[in-house]
Amino acid sequence: MTATHDEGPDAYRQLAALPLAVLLLAPGLKIASANPAAEQFFGQSARRLTGRRLTDTLTFETPLQDRINDSETPVSAREIEVSVAGQAVRRIDITVSPMIDEPGWQLMTLHDNTATEALGDDNSSGEAAALRGPEILAHEIKNPLAGIRGAAQLLARKVGGKDRALTSLIADEVDRIATLIDQMQTLSRRTTAPVEPCNLHEVVRRASAVLDAAQGEKDKRTRIEEEFDPSLPNVLGSPDGLVQVLINLLSNAREACQGQAKARVVVRTRFASGLQLRSSESGQPVRLPIELRISDNGSGVDPAMREHIFEPFVTTKKTGQGLGLPVVRKLVREMNGRISHERDEANGWTHFRIHLPLAAEPGSRKRKGAAAS
Repeated sequence: MTATHDEGPDAYRQLAALPLAVLLLAPGLKIASANPAAEQFFGQSARRLTGRRLTDTLTFETPLQDRINDSETPVSAREIEVSVAGQAVRRIDITVSPMIDEPGWQLMTLHDNTATEALGDDNSSGEAAALRGPEILAHEIKNPLAGIRGAAQLLARKVGGKDRALTSLIADEVDRIATLIDQMQTLSRRTTAPVEPCNLHEVVRRASAVLDAAQGEKDKRTRIEEEFDPSLPNVLGSPDGLVQVLINLLSNAREACQGQAKARVVVRTRFASGLQLRSSESGQPVRLPIELRISDNGSGVDPAMREHIFEPFVTTKKTGQGLGLPVVRKLVREMNGRISHERDEANGWTHFRIHLPLAAEPGSRKRKGAAAS
C-alpha cells in the first residue's frame, strides 16, 4: 500500500526541517536540489544554486575532490578547509553518499564548524558566528565610546574654532561606530520581533514621513510616488520592522537616483498569488500573496555585485559599511517574508520586491448566511 501524506511527513518536509545543509547532486556534480540550511550555508537561494556545478560554489583540497568525483564511493571527512564562493575559508564536516539504484547521483551533507570554534556554539552558522562578535562585545565597546564622545563635547567648550572642528569629527566618528555596532547587533540577534496584522500602506507612509523629517531638502525633492492597491488586506509582520526595512530601501532608492534629470522613486503594492515557502519552524507551506515593490530610475548596482548585495559588508557606497541590506533581509525573513532584487536595464529601473504573508487567509472565516455543509 502506498503511503499517504496523512501517514507522516514526506521526505521534502523532513529535509526542509533539518538544520544540516543537504545537497542532492546529479551526475557530473551538478546541484539538483538544496534544503533551506544549504541556502543559508552558501548565502544563495536554491533557485540560484540549482544547475550549477558543485565546484563552482565550493572548492576542496585536491585529494578530497578526487574522492567526491567518484560517485560510487561514500566519503566522510571532518575538519576540512573549504572555500565558499564570495566568502571566507571555512572549516566543515562533510559526508557524500551514493544514491541507491540511481547511478551518478549523490547526497551531500555539510556542517560548518567555524562558528563552534569562534564562540563555542554548536548550533550556529558561520555567518551568524562572525556577526555575533559585536553582540558579545557591545557593552564593553559602547561604554568607552560614550566616554570618548562626552570628553569630546567637554573639550569643544574650551577650544577655538579650528580645533572645535576636530572635536566634532571625534563625536561624529563615535556616532558612526555606535551605529555600526547597532546594525551588527541587529544581524546577530536571535530573538525575533512579534508579528501582528499591519496595514502596509500606513507603514509606507510612516517610513516616508520619517525620511522627509530626517533628510535634506535635496532628497525631499525626489517625491515618493505611490501606486497602491487599496483593496489589499493587512499583512502579517512587525510594524516597526517593516518601517525600518522601508526606511533603508527608500533611502537607498533616493540616493541611487540623485543626479538624474527626472529622478523617480515609486512604491507599488499588489496581489502576487502563487508564491509560497516552507516555514522553518513548522515545515508547513506559507503563502506570500502580497508584493511590495520599491523602484528607482537610478543607475543601479554594479552587475558584478548584484548576487551579493544581501551579504554583510558588501557595498558600492564610498562611506557605507554594507550592513543595511543584510539587516533588511533578516527583518523580512523574520516575518516569514522574502525579498529579491532585479535590474531592468531596458527601461533603466531597479526593483526591490518584498513578498509577505496575509494576516488572515481570505475565506478562512465563514461568510454570514453561508450554509453549513
